[in-house]
Amino acid sequence: MFTGRTVSLLAVLLLIVAAAFLLAISMGSADIRFSEALLALRGDAPDQAQSLVTELRLPRALTAFAVGGLLAVAGVLMQVLLRNPLAEPYILGSSGGAAVAALLAMSLGMGSFVVDASAFGGAMAATLLVFAIAQGSGSWTPTRLLLTGVVLAAGFSAATTLLLALSPDQNLRGMLFWLMGDLSFAFDPERCLILLAVLVAAGTLGARHLNVLSRGELQAAIVGLPVRSFRYFIFIAAALATALSVTTVGVIGFIGLVVPHLVRLVAGSDHRVVLPASALAGGALLVIADTLARTIMAPRQLPVGALTAAIGVPLFLILMNRIRAERYR
Repeated sequence: MFTGRTVSLLAVLLLIVAAAFLLAISMGSADIRFSEALLALRGDAPDQAQSLVTELRLPRALTAFAVGGLLAVAGVLMQVLLRNPLAEPYILGSSGGAAVAALLAMSLGMGSFVVDASAFGGAMAATLLVFAIAQGSGSWTPTRLLLTGVVLAAGFSAATTLLLALSPDQNLRGMLFWLMGDLSFAFDPERCLILLAVLVAAGTLGARHLNVLSRGELQAAIVGLPVRSFRYFIFIAAALATALSVTTVGVIGFIGLVVPHLVRLVAGSDHRVVLPASALAGGALLVIADTLARTIMAPRQLPVGALTAAIGVPLFLILMNRIRAERYR
């Protein structure tokens, strides 16, 4: 089923994920030795190191991995659904709807539970609104869905700017960090990990359908794929992944756009490989970025969304230039 190159790629990604987790649990404003971090995973570390790893750093690293994986998988699904290499998880306005709802809750002084619920509701409502407008009285097309999402995203951006301008000064820092991605309070990874496992398993099992649909609806219909219902499934899966990610850590861009491209440059376009590899690569990227965000200027924390772009863009450009040079040798 898998070639030697595919197995090697997945093995390398697993090693990168393991290294990223080891760095995440051992680095911080209070560094601990790698040996202590490993002992903490076994429950044999001193009390202070044990508490630091198991109660703070490990849950945060798991959340970062799950969210990064969800964004990468959602990016893969959106690029198949819209048949557009520039598609990404937030293209249907989910981030804008979540931002407007969450910032409104913050400006009213609501607690974290209300903010999270508002973000999830706003993300899902915005996505459904985009879909309803794009569908109109007939069937929707990828182009109509994409254009509707872009236009509504611009409207949500204007509403977000207005909320920031009208909010009290003491709320602005928290709002800005949420808009740029913040894992400071992300210690509950279970929901994201479960959804990530379900989507990767379902997507890998249905990879043949994704491969066919990515080549065009006509070809998919010719081979007997139920195009309409399968597109609905992709839409719902991508919307849930994006909404839960935004609810958990705020808006983190770039991962869902570039990670699938990086994987396709290395592994090709077979979604049996692209989906699990994208989940691993996206998760590792966000774990590394979050570790750097909280250690570069410790005890101050940087917005993790800015670091994902700072890490990923050079990697993407280097890899793309290397592959282009190999093709023209």
